[in-house]
Amino acid sequence: MAPERGCESLVIVGGVAGGMSTAARFRRLDESAHIIVLERSGHVSFANCGLPYFVGGLIEDEADLTLQTPEQLFDRFRLDVRVHSEVVAIDRAARTVTVRSTLTGAHEIVGYDKLVLSMGAAPVRPPIPGYERVRTLRTVEDAARLAADVDVAPATAVVIGAGFIGLEMAENLVGQGLAVTLVEATPQVLPPFDPELAILIADELVAHGVEVETGATVASIEERSVTLADGRVVAADLVVGAIGVRPDVHLAQAADLVLGPRGGIAVNEANQTNDPDIYAVGDAVEKPDAVSHATSLIALANVANRQGRRVADHIAGRPSHSVASLGTAIVKVFDLVAATVGWSEARLRAADRPFTAIHSHPFDHATYYPGATRMAAKLIFDPTDGTILGAQIVGRNGVDKRIDVIATAMAMGCTADRLADLELAYAPPFSSAKDPVNLLGYMAENVRSGDCDIVAAGELDGLVAQGWLLLDVRSREEHAAGAIPGSINIPVDTLRDRLDLLHGAPVVVYCEVGQRGHTAVALMHELGMKARNLDGGYQTWRAVLRASGALRHT
Repeated sequence: MAPERGCESLVIVGGVAGGMSTAARFRRLDESAHIIVLERSGHVSFANCGLPYFVGGLIEDEADLTLQTPEQLFDRFRLDVRVHSEVVAIDRAARTVTVRSTLTGAHEIVGYDKLVLSMGAAPVRPPIPGYERVRTLRTVEDAARLAADVDVAPATAVVIGAGFIGLEMAENLVGQGLAVTLVEATPQVLPPFDPELAILIADELVAHGVEVETGATVASIEERSVTLADGRVVAADLVVGAIGVRPDVHLAQAADLVLGPRGGIAVNEANQTNDPDIYAVGDAVEKPDAVSHATSLIALANVANRQGRRVADHIAGRPSHSVASLGTAIVKVFDLVAATVGWSEARLRAADRPFTAIHSHPFDHATYYPGATRMAAKLIFDPTDGTILGAQIVGRNGVDKRIDVIATAMAMGCTADRLADLELAYAPPFSSAKDPVNLLGYMAENVRSGDCDIVAAGELDGLVAQGWLLLDVRSREEHAAGAIPGSINIPVDTLRDRLDLLHGAPVVVYCEVGQRGHTAVALMHELGMKARNLDGGYQTWRAVLRASGALRHT
């Protein structure tokens, strides 16, 4: 994309990640330009991802959320930062914006050579009776109001929406001593995840006292309660809305800037709108998606920061480029961590895109070193060329490291089987000689090469109906503690001597997590038998059935 040449006056609408990254980067590239940042709230540079933790009291001082003040930004960068300044109109012909003071109501006209829109996204506020009582979380002011509500010592709270923010709010309100009910319209918490991973997060919420209501919607909100669509009434001294966000595009629409198919501002590779003097960055913008290569709405701070830097480069006359977004995200839910990158199986299935999914349950570090804990990992890839399409990991330790490695591999074009070749840091307190990411690579390699023919949990009933046997190769004790109905038990270490019990029938083999099952299937293949391994073993099968409601026992 050809860079711009020269800019005497740069006006940026909105601060925080995208806006302030643009401003600071452009100042480093051009000392002479007049850079004006217009922010409608009272804080131009703050840690919006830290807001739930301020409400929860983990961040005690509101000032800790403020990364930079207007005064600090002027001293260091000579930025003209104006808070409580809301842009209400753009005149593209005159190249001016109309600014209204949110304190006095006074208006002024500000001219620009280049304009950058960084308005972010606004919380969804559905037309539910009584919704005006609902608190949302977007700004420091929102967090302060919510924290003040908590200080009044309410006993009960309802959080509407079980996405990332909803889960963080539920945890922090429980930490403040409230009895919390989490209401989610879809059948599961964390909708971006696949059900067998999401159910693990639901378990963690329930274990910490959260009442989880999935597949439920709110009909009305009263003074001290919430009424669900099925008529049940839930006590709610406090109600928090975390249904989701929509790109804030009202200024762009009023200025006849083109929107994309997802409802965000449409931009080119340099983040220019259809007006070459107006750029847009952050949550209000449609971004290229790394999996579909179409546009998507990904609301992530690091993406906004990256876009701000690239826009500053382009305005300053430097080469600039865009990067497709992977949607890498992570959330802490009490003592559990859930992370994702790329697309889920459900999303790929809805798009009718072919994929192969594999599940693993590795330990976060060497089991002989104290404190090792299991994680549940899922890798999804293209069955033809091995392109990694997505991954999800849930666990207590080491989740962030593994999802970041996979995200980096995706960005670099690494295929699923090549994950086996990554040389990752290893010492017993941190990993195993075969890191969980390496293990996913080995599994993908086995599947792609044909060494291992896997069966998804959802395929079992159909195969059994066709005459396949279910073989549990775990120990007798494990089988007695819980097994797939109808399966026979032959421990893997005795399998060679007892194959006659199978009577030559085709077999689906399973163990606890899939590893012993793979060993058994390899043996049976060598002996000319027809055998397939249950992906992710008994643990994944249980999670799939529990998520579907077919198995309730936890």
